[in-house]
Amino acid sequence: MDALTLLHERSSMGKLMGPAPSAEQLEAMYRAALRAPDHKELRPWRFIEFSGAGLERLGELFAQAELREDPHAEDARLNGARKKPQRAPMVIAVIARVTPDEPKVPQVEQILSAGCAAHSLLLAAHAQDLGAMWRTGQYAFDPTVHEGLGLAEEDALVGFIYLGQPGGRPRRLPEHDTADFVERWT
Repeated sequence: MDALTLLHERSSMGKLMGPAPSAEQLEAMYRAALRAPDHKELRPWRFIEFSGAGLERLGELFAQAELREDPHAEDARLNGARKKPQRAPMVIAVIARVTPDEPKVPQVEQILSAGCAAHSLLLAAHAQDLGAMWRTGQYAFDPTVHEGLGLAEEDALVGFIYLGQPGGRPRRLPEHDTADFVERWT
Protein backbone atom coordinates (compact mmCIF):
# COMPACT_ATOMS: atom_id res chain seq x y z
CA MET A 1 0.00 0.00 0.00
CA ASP A 2 1.48 3.34 -0.97
CA ALA A 3 1.62 6.16 1.57
CA LEU A 4 -1.16 8.29 0.11
CA THR A 5 -3.54 5.34 -0.13
CA LEU A 6 -2.77 4.54 3.49
CA LEU A 7 -3.50 8.13 4.54
CA HIS A 8 -6.67 8.35 2.46
CA GLU A 9 -8.13 4.98 3.51
CA ARG A 10 -7.24 4.61 7.19
CA SER A 11 -10.32 4.28 9.37
CA SER A 12 -11.09 3.21 12.90
CA MET A 13 -12.16 -0.37 13.45
CA GLY A 14 -14.40 -0.66 16.48
CA LYS A 15 -14.87 -4.43 16.34
CA LEU A 16 -11.59 -6.21 17.03
CA MET A 17 -10.71 -9.84 17.68
CA GLY A 18 -7.65 -11.96 18.31
CA PRO A 19 -4.94 -12.57 17.87
CA ALA A 20 -3.13 -9.51 19.13
CA PRO A 21 -0.46 -8.01 16.87
CA SER A 22 2.72 -10.07 16.65
CA ALA A 23 6.02 -8.89 18.10
CA GLU A 24 7.17 -7.99 14.58
CA GLN A 25 4.03 -5.97 13.90
CA LEU A 26 4.37 -4.14 17.21
CA GLU A 27 8.02 -3.36 16.50
CA ALA A 28 7.03 -1.82 13.16
CA MET A 29 4.31 0.22 14.87
CA TYR A 30 6.64 1.55 17.56
CA ARG A 31 9.32 2.38 15.00
CA ALA A 32 6.71 4.45 13.14
CA ALA A 33 5.57 6.14 16.37
CA LEU A 34 9.13 7.12 17.26
CA ARG A 35 9.35 9.12 14.01
CA ALA A 36 6.71 11.59 15.22
CA PRO A 37 7.67 15.29 15.07
CA ASP A 38 9.83 15.94 18.11
CA HIS A 39 11.18 19.45 18.69
CA LYS A 40 14.55 19.34 20.49
CA GLU A 41 14.42 15.51 20.50
CA LEU A 42 12.66 15.36 23.87
CA ARG A 43 11.00 12.05 22.94
CA PRO A 44 7.92 13.01 24.97
CA TRP A 45 6.23 9.62 24.63
CA ARG A 46 5.73 6.54 26.69
CA PHE A 47 3.69 3.47 25.79
CA ILE A 48 2.13 0.86 28.05
CA GLU A 49 0.95 -2.40 26.46
CA PHE A 50 -1.94 -4.35 27.92
CA SER A 51 -2.82 -7.89 26.86
CA GLY A 52 -4.01 -11.04 28.61
CA ALA A 53 -4.10 -10.45 32.37
CA GLY A 54 -2.91 -6.89 31.73
CA LEU A 55 -6.30 -6.11 30.18
CA GLU A 56 -7.95 -7.34 33.37
CA ARG A 57 -5.67 -5.11 35.46
CA LEU A 58 -6.58 -2.13 33.27
CA GLY A 59 -10.27 -2.99 33.71
CA GLU A 60 -9.81 -3.04 37.48
CA LEU A 61 -8.20 0.40 37.26
CA PHE A 62 -11.25 1.63 35.32
CA ALA A 63 -13.53 0.15 38.02
CA GLN A 64 -11.48 1.96 40.71
CA ALA A 65 -12.00 5.19 38.79
CA GLU A 66 -15.75 4.56 38.83
CA LEU A 67 -15.66 3.94 42.60
CA ARG A 68 -13.71 7.14 43.20
CA GLU A 69 -16.36 9.00 41.22
CA ASP A 70 -19.24 7.25 42.99
CA PRO A 71 -18.41 5.15 46.09
CA HIS A 72 -21.89 3.59 45.81
CA ALA A 73 -21.57 2.59 42.15
CA GLU A 74 -23.64 -0.46 41.27
CA ASP A 75 -21.99 -3.74 40.32
CA ALA A 76 -23.29 -3.47 36.75
CA ARG A 77 -21.48 -0.15 36.30
CA LEU A 78 -18.26 -1.54 37.79
CA ASN A 79 -18.46 -4.70 35.65
CA GLY A 80 -19.04 -2.55 32.57
CA ALA A 81 -15.87 -0.60 33.37
CA ARG A 82 -13.94 -3.83 33.86
CA LYS A 83 -15.01 -5.12 30.45
CA LYS A 84 -14.05 -2.04 28.41
CA PRO A 85 -10.43 -3.11 27.79
CA GLN A 86 -11.68 -6.54 26.67
CA ARG A 87 -12.99 -4.99 23.42
CA ALA A 88 -9.65 -5.89 21.85
CA PRO A 89 -6.87 -8.42 22.40
CA MET A 90 -4.40 -5.58 23.04
CA VAL A 91 -4.55 -1.99 24.23
CA ILE A 92 -1.67 0.48 24.18
CA ALA A 93 -1.83 3.56 26.39
CA VAL A 94 -0.05 6.52 24.77
CA ILE A 95 1.33 8.92 27.34
CA ALA A 96 2.82 12.34 26.79
CA ARG A 97 5.78 12.48 29.14
CA VAL A 98 6.01 16.25 29.47
CA THR A 99 9.14 18.20 30.36
CA PRO A 100 7.48 21.22 32.00
CA ASP A 101 10.49 23.52 32.23
CA GLU A 102 11.62 23.26 28.59
CA PRO A 103 11.47 26.91 27.43
CA LYS A 104 11.62 26.23 23.67
CA VAL A 105 9.05 23.41 23.60
CA PRO A 106 5.77 24.32 25.29
CA GLN A 107 3.81 21.58 27.01
CA VAL A 108 1.09 21.65 24.37
CA GLU A 109 3.68 20.93 21.67
CA GLN A 110 4.95 17.93 23.62
CA ILE A 111 1.39 16.60 24.00
CA LEU A 112 0.76 17.11 20.28
CA SER A 113 3.96 15.20 19.54
CA ALA A 114 2.66 12.26 21.58
CA GLY A 115 -0.61 12.56 19.65
CA CYS A 116 1.37 12.27 16.43
CA ALA A 117 3.03 9.14 17.83
CA ALA A 118 -0.44 7.71 18.55
CA HIS A 119 -1.55 8.51 15.00
CA SER A 120 1.55 6.83 13.63
CA LEU A 121 0.65 3.71 15.62
CA LEU A 122 -2.77 3.73 13.94
CA LEU A 123 -1.29 4.21 10.48
CA ALA A 124 1.28 1.46 10.97
CA ALA A 125 -1.44 -0.89 12.22
CA HIS A 126 -3.57 -0.16 9.14
CA ALA A 127 -0.56 -0.63 6.84
CA GLN A 128 -0.19 -4.14 8.30
CA ASP A 129 -3.90 -4.97 7.84
CA LEU A 130 -4.58 -4.76 11.57
CA GLY A 131 -7.65 -3.15 13.05
CA ALA A 132 -7.21 -0.24 15.43
CA MET A 133 -9.29 2.30 17.35
CA TRP A 134 -8.09 5.35 19.28
CA ARG A 135 -10.24 5.79 22.38
CA THR A 136 -10.17 8.38 25.10
CA GLY A 137 -13.31 8.83 27.20
CA GLN A 138 -13.46 9.60 30.88
CA TYR A 139 -10.67 7.19 31.85
CA ALA A 140 -8.07 9.04 29.80
CA PHE A 141 -8.58 12.06 32.04
CA ASP A 142 -9.24 10.33 35.35
CA PRO A 143 -6.76 10.94 38.20
CA THR A 144 -7.17 7.37 39.51
CA VAL A 145 -6.18 5.99 36.11
CA HIS A 146 -3.29 8.45 35.81
CA GLU A 147 -1.99 7.45 39.23
CA GLY A 148 -2.42 3.74 38.50
CA LEU A 149 -0.42 4.09 35.29
CA GLY A 150 2.36 5.99 37.04
CA LEU A 151 1.86 9.32 35.29
CA ALA A 152 3.62 12.36 36.67
CA GLU A 153 1.46 15.38 37.46
CA GLU A 154 2.48 17.18 34.27
CA ASP A 155 1.99 14.13 32.00
CA ALA A 156 -1.06 13.55 29.81
CA LEU A 157 -2.74 10.35 28.75
CA VAL A 158 -3.24 10.97 25.03
CA GLY A 159 -5.44 7.91 24.58
CA PHE A 160 -5.80 4.17 24.41
CA ILE A 161 -5.09 2.44 21.10
CA TYR A 162 -7.19 -0.73 20.85
CA LEU A 163 -5.58 -3.28 18.51
CA GLY A 164 -6.41 -6.61 16.95
CA GLN A 165 -7.64 -8.28 13.82
CA PRO A 166 -10.53 -6.54 12.06
CA GLY A 167 -13.72 -8.15 13.35
CA GLY A 168 -16.07 -6.63 10.83
CA ARG A 169 -16.21 -4.95 7.49
CA PRO A 170 -14.59 -1.55 7.20
CA ARG A 171 -17.21 1.14 7.30
CA ARG A 172 -17.75 3.26 4.25
CA LEU A 173 -15.67 6.38 4.55
CA PRO A 174 -17.44 9.69 4.01
CA GLU A 175 -16.20 11.92 1.23
CA HIS A 176 -15.22 15.42 2.30
CA ASP A 177 -14.68 18.44 0.13
CA THR A 178 -11.30 19.90 1.06
CA ALA A 179 -12.60 23.38 0.16
CA ASP A 180 -14.78 23.19 3.30
CA PHE A 181 -11.66 23.04 5.48
CA VAL A 182 -9.01 25.07 3.64
CA GLU A 183 -8.62 28.83 3.58
CA ARG A 184 -6.08 30.19 1.10
CA TRP A 185 -4.26 33.46 1.48
CA THR A 186 -2.58 34.37 -1.80
